[in-house]
Amino acid sequence: MTMRGILKALAVLVVLGGAAAGSVFFGLFERSVVTRAVDQPLSADEMKRLAARGAYIATAADCYACHTAKDGAPWAGGLPFETPFGTIYATNISPHREMGIGNWTRAEFHRAVRDGVGRGGVHLYPAMPYASYRLMTEADVDAVYAYLMTREPMAVPNGPNGLGFPFNIRQSLTFWNLVNLSAKTDIAVAGRSALWNRGRYVVDALGHCGECHTPRNLMQGMEPSAYLRGAVIEGVEAPDITKPGLIAMGFDPVSLARFMKTGLSAQGSMTNQMFEVVHFSTQYMSDDDLKAMSAYLFDLDTVPDTATPPPPPAPAEVPQAVASAGRATYLNLCAGCHGSAGEGIPHVAVPMATNASLRLVNARNFLHTTLNGIPAQSFPGLERMQPMPGFADKLDDRAVADLANWMRARWGGRAPDVTPEAVAAMRHRGH
Repeated sequence: MTMRGILKALAVLVVLGGAAAGSVFFGLFERSVVTRAVDQPLSADEMKRLAARGAYIATAADCYACHTAKDGAPWAGGLPFETPFGTIYATNISPHREMGIGNWTRAEFHRAVRDGVGRGGVHLYPAMPYASYRLMTEADVDAVYAYLMTREPMAVPNGPNGLGFPFNIRQSLTFWNLVNLSAKTDIAVAGRSALWNRGRYVVDALGHCGECHTPRNLMQGMEPSAYLRGAVIEGVEAPDITKPGLIAMGFDPVSLARFMKTGLSAQGSMTNQMFEVVHFSTQYMSDDDLKAMSAYLFDLDTVPDTATPPPPPAPAEVPQAVASAGRATYLNLCAGCHGSAGEGIPHVAVPMATNASLRLVNARNFLHTTLNGIPAQSFPGLERMQPMPGFADKLDDRAVADLANWMRARWGGRAPDVTPEAVAAMRHRGH
């Protein structure tokens, strides 16, 4: 979620909507999908039975990652989301009765998760992906509620958000919700296989993949016409994960499911936000659900048992001077780990010859990595991968541009379109 854009949109909505009109007026526009059935509390036996499944649903929905600060207490919130207008902190969702959600009813929890309205009618900022969680079934929301109530209560107070006027007027989110929240919650498609429909539910509801991989409209809601076609999040590209986009990156259904499980493949390694997704969520997902995700993203009703990667792109032409300079830099700084032919070293450095980032239309992610490096990372079932150093202090803008153009042309089939000015801009932004 691009929080800066959301907050800009809220500023407009506050002016247009007249947020000072009061909560009664705004309440006329609320559109809830929560049914009256959840007004009935769950019994102790039901809570116990649901909690085990809730552990899995909460993991698939990646709840822990956002609601646990680095080195903080589990589920106690405090993770900061920095914006140009101030800081928003994730909230405590442990079952502490005063500082967490221990006093929340079943219905209050449902409304927060699926409508984006917390206890007492307090609107949540859509950094919480309730636009996607809205598609979750009542049974799955119940399961997460039951599971969270089994966690250890954490006496960690929720810190105040550092947002000034008018961004601190939560009630104005009523209008954002009215425009950007779907009234449809049953996303199953008749005529498609159970595998495909399960994949759609995992991708669109639990995994909320569209929140990062779909560009935003003027109000910073997900743009339906460009669903999953990629977006820029904090200076890094969340790539196009439609079927054509995945094929362009070198994936097939089998290798994609494996990549989501391990975070490491011939196409590269998960970095930035996606490393955390694997670390906290997808590595623990069942093979059946990962297979279903692949089926949906590749628009298949069945998935083959063996991988069949698409052929590599043909190399693009590069001016001789660019090729000579880029190749020399690669051999001097990169080949020791990634191999002179881009073959990589298992458990040390990923290959370049099949690397997905070199095949993306935009060089943003490659430049980010080249300038800033990658910290050491541990992947499921594998040894710890060594860190990659950044070269911002070793290479000037022209050298980075030549390196990018040569590597992207040789192994990504991309025309040499990276300029020193583009490198300088990314270097100036710090990402």
